Amino acid sequence: MNQRIRHLTVAFVVLFGILFMQLSNWQVVRRDALVRDSRNNTLDRERFDSPRGRIVTADGVVIAESVEKDTGEFRWQRRYPAGDLYPHITGHYTLSFGSTQLEHLERRLLSASTPGAVEVTVRDDLQRVAQAALAGRDGSAVVVEVATGAVLAMYSNPTYDPNQVAQHSGAAAEAYLEVLNADPEKPLLANAFQERYMPGSTFKILTTTIGLETGALTTASTFPNERRWVPPNTDNPIQNYAGKTCGGDLAEVFRRSCNIPFARTAVAIGPSEFVAGVNRFGLDQTLPFDLQGAATSTFGGTAGDFDNSLALLAIHGFGQGSVQVVPLHMAMITASVANGGVMLEPRVVKRTFADDALVIPGNGTVSSPIDNIVRTTPVRQWRRTMAATTAATLTTSMEGVTQSGTAACCLQIPGVRIAAKTGTAQLNPEGEKQRSHAWITAFAPAEAPKYAVTVMLKGTSEEISAGTGGRLAGPVARQLLVAALNGAQ
Repeated sequence: MNQRIRHLTVAFVVLFGILFMQLSNWQVVRRDALVRDSRNNTLDRERFDSPRGRIVTADGVVIAESVEKDTGEFRWQRRYPAGDLYPHITGHYTLSFGSTQLEHLERRLLSASTPGAVEVTVRDDLQRVAQAALAGRDGSAVVVEVATGAVLAMYSNPTYDPNQVAQHSGAAAEAYLEVLNADPEKPLLANAFQERYMPGSTFKILTTTIGLETGALTTASTFPNERRWVPPNTDNPIQNYAGKTCGGDLAEVFRRSCNIPFARTAVAIGPSEFVAGVNRFGLDQTLPFDLQGAATSTFGGTAGDFDNSLALLAIHGFGQGSVQVVPLHMAMITASVANGGVMLEPRVVKRTFADDALVIPGNGTVSSPIDNIVRTTPVRQWRRTMAATTAATLTTSMEGVTQSGTAACCLQIPGVRIAAKTGTAQLNPEGEKQRSHAWITAFAPAEAPKYAVTVMLKGTSEEISAGTGGRLAGPVARQLLVAALNGAQ
């Protein structure tokens, strides 16, 4: 009996020792990791009833703030004054459902004992132009500053109201989130940078670049006038958009957006060099963006995948097949042409400040003592996409698109030279009802580029599917470039 008691005593001592070590591990060794864990709401609840720092646009508009309440369990309420204009940038801050985007990424600064503030690169005036120009249509609009990579506008439809998620009633917030999560159009995701789409003929920017850099193309290259062309490894012919006859020199086929010349060019380049070329633009690599969940643009195959399927490579040469591009990434690609072949990292955080009380927004600026600045996001090069001489050739070809090509109808501004490429990405199999995305990507002024813009309208309606990138997305891009160039206040 005494031996059993001794064994039981030893067992209890061992178990208490294990328990003590585990408590020490959780309370001491892993304490900081637990505090930082986004699933831990305990610390959030302790700090929830405290003021939190503001998020402010580059032109001095407050887009997230804490306001004092007179009634209710909590004294402070997180508020988003612009409603559904910025949720994919600010995210939301809640007690029951955590935080997202800048509210999450800058949580330490915003919720410090002395709350800090975040200034974004986005201009409120341009963001509102983007919202109005999309006019409720599914899609996105992105404006990037060529010299810095700063995102000046980035709006996506569908969107949502973060105030409905941040409300203190957990049941009401949960009901709202359930509706958003059940929506097949996925309003919680920003299709400007968290989704990817078939790019259509905007991809011809890449094909032209790779052709010029590998020698498969020159400015003197010419293509026959033809309606159909059968690539290798198939009996199925490739056609130009709407079955038109198309051909001529490089400037002409780019201006008119003929499909067959770029299909021929992709085959002439070959799988290995073509895949290496698209990788120089960052396809199949994570975008270096400072918001959460950026999608990856994909080419849809490796060089080996195309070795025995040159027909598929031909289709990819004009942006069809399995090619998928993120709208923000297309804006970066276009900006790299404008920037002489240098692609910069996109960024949405401009500066952060140590003391929110010292930040004075309004009057088109954000002012604060210099010693209050914690961090200014630097300009960083991500990659070189092409030689400066290639960029100059592409700029000339892209100007032709707006002067007398597929964007001439809808993307002209008096006195401003604009370089652009349109895209109508056909989603339907041959013989089925037309369904397509409408794209345009552009920069201006062409001779001294300042702004790059990409607009993508999703083929979720008959209006979009029956139109073209130039006619539908072109007017949106025009409004954004006019506003950016004029400093629309």
